Amino acid sequence: MPKNLVIVESPSKTKPIEKYLGGGYKVLSSKGHVRDLSTKGKYGFGVDVENDFKPDYVPMKGKSSVISELKKEAKKADHVFLATDPDREGEAISWHLFDTLGLKENDYDRVVFNEITKDAVVNAFQHTRKIDKNLVNSQETRRILDRMIGFRLSRLIQSKTDGSSAGRVQSVALKLIVDREREIEAFQAEEYWTITGIFPTFEAEMYAYNHKDIEIKTEAEANEILAKLSNTFKIESVDKKTKQKQSRPPYITSTLQQEASTKLGFNAKKTMQIAQKLYEGIELEDETVGLISYMRTDSIRLSQNFIASAYAFIENKYGKEYVGSVKVSKKKENVQDAHEAIRPTSIQRTPESVKPFLSNDEFKLYRMIYYRALASLMKSAQTENTTVILDNTNYQFKATGQVIVFDGYLKVFQDYEDVTDTPLPPFDTYQSSVVVAQSIDKKQHFTNPPARYTEAKLIKEMEELGIGRPSTYATTIDILKKRNYATLVEKKFVPTETGIEITDKLQQCFSHLINVEYTANMETDLDKIAEGKENWVKTLRTFYDEFEPAVLNAFHEMPKKEAEKTGEDCPECGSPLVVRKGKYGEFVACSNYPSCKYIKSEPRTVVEVCDCPNCGSKIVEKKSKKGKVFYGCSNYPKCKTAYWDKPIGEKCPECGEMLVDKKGTIKCSSTTCDYVR
Repeated sequence: MPKNLVIVESPSKTKPIEKYLGGGYKVLSSKGHVRDLSTKGKYGFGVDVENDFKPDYVPMKGKSSVISELKKEAKKADHVFLATDPDREGEAISWHLFDTLGLKENDYDRVVFNEITKDAVVNAFQHTRKIDKNLVNSQETRRILDRMIGFRLSRLIQSKTDGSSAGRVQSVALKLIVDREREIEAFQAEEYWTITGIFPTFEAEMYAYNHKDIEIKTEAEANEILAKLSNTFKIESVDKKTKQKQSRPPYITSTLQQEASTKLGFNAKKTMQIAQKLYEGIELEDETVGLISYMRTDSIRLSQNFIASAYAFIENKYGKEYVGSVKVSKKKENVQDAHEAIRPTSIQRTPESVKPFLSNDEFKLYRMIYYRALASLMKSAQTENTTVILDNTNYQFKATGQVIVFDGYLKVFQDYEDVTDTPLPPFDTYQSSVVVAQSIDKKQHFTNPPARYTEAKLIKEMEELGIGRPSTYATTIDILKKRNYATLVEKKFVPTETGIEITDKLQQCFSHLINVEYTANMETDLDKIAEGKENWVKTLRTFYDEFEPAVLNAFHEMPKKEAEKTGEDCPECGSPLVVRKGKYGEFVACSNYPSCKYIKSEPRTVVEVCDCPNCGSKIVEKKSKKGKVFYGCSNYPKCKTAYWDKPIGEKCPECGEMLVDKKGTIKCSSTTCDYVR
């Protein structure tokens, strides 16, 4: 019988970790969080506002059986190891497990590992510690803050606008999108012109007159200059400089999400889902092992073991001249930066060697992570940059070129860098001091407004402004899209009318709280709590005493959005009929509610899709209680056949189950069949 119980978060971690540790250990999963704040007390916060915000925790829905099993196994075990994720959220989950299972101080240890490999896990069990209550306090303070802000502002927004929710980070991110849209709307384009000399192998653009920068505002100005120019240009100077192009640090969460968006076309949510799987473990030929280190991190630090192995790999495969230096962070690292950057767990597991065991998307992301970490430890690339100044009747033209003279880290990272040779002719060897242009062209331009945010740019902006944490970026962006506060047009965020309305309403009453500076300062306060330098109760009290009066004022002062009139009158009381939003979508009702409770009944349109494969009735389009479309049998509840994706009325040639249309791809509805047409 195993004497030690190990509890991890994810079920996929249990088998490899149990194998690494051997027979004396039983590894079980908590399947994420086991409890959360209740919805009791003032405004349903689940905390006692008057009693130092004392939290009231309850088991999460569906977790009773998990908790029962863990309690049973904990009682049988001699010792319990809490091995949840190595960040503040993981620390909080360990604390909740400690409290829920009724463990004593001598009964348990906290285990932290940054990667799921045998060496890392075994080493972690040799260096255990106790739960860091400062980290727990920081995470629970964040949870309570988000609960108070979310519950109060969401209720306000629901009563005053067409929106459904608001939040501490979500509302500031939305404000960034709305503010950018207003900058674009207010932008006035300005005309300008460029003049370019066209030569057989290069081009040179005018930039100065008598070596003073000039701007050409109109076509008349451009024509006036062109009339003075000849096709003969004098070579005034040739300047060659060797420049070092350094590799960038290994990925942190935000930079991984940004690069996966721009280089691979993955959204933030997809990137984190794939990274999670690569971290938790992939079945290779002879083992199940995590391919990357923990993917939620702010740190660019790499372990000494990884650096040593990578240096040996670089020297052996590419030569000693390619070995570079370690990147050092320029920013002060906080407690959450204790773990490493995102890197491969073994430099020997090249992307090509594990490709047979990965899906196409997993391979793409792993390859990018692998080569970014490797490149970060390689020598800088060297380029020879040439700048040539040409003179034409006292107007100066500039031509630039670049040649890679040593590829350095580009040896492995060229596919992800926009660095190419753009050579110029050897001007310094010309016997003549003049060159002749084929033509001199003018071109009209207009200044561009600020660009809308892509997912990558929004994440970068949030990171630079200190809004949120790595683990929140993907969730925040997903909420904005799901709530229809912003839509993606050509992969760029455009705020909807509802998004703009919510932002404006919140700024009317909460401009001192819903802004970049306040949100960033709150993150700093949470960091201080994690470091033991700030009291969590004091932080909550300071916030709440400022926040709650503003909410009460907003409920009183903020005007309610007038409901859209249909042009019809209520048949029962004569008041105008209006469009309202309910749990299952829009409906038409009397504007005199609650005095008049008339609701206009619309004839129900039944959309038939195909025959039910189980009873012969019709599969029809339906909506869940949350308004999500699904496809179910019209003979319900006698027949409970249902699909989330639209069935096409054909059976899978491999297993016989129904084929469905999933966003344009025809695939089998069975979760155990991989057939795709």
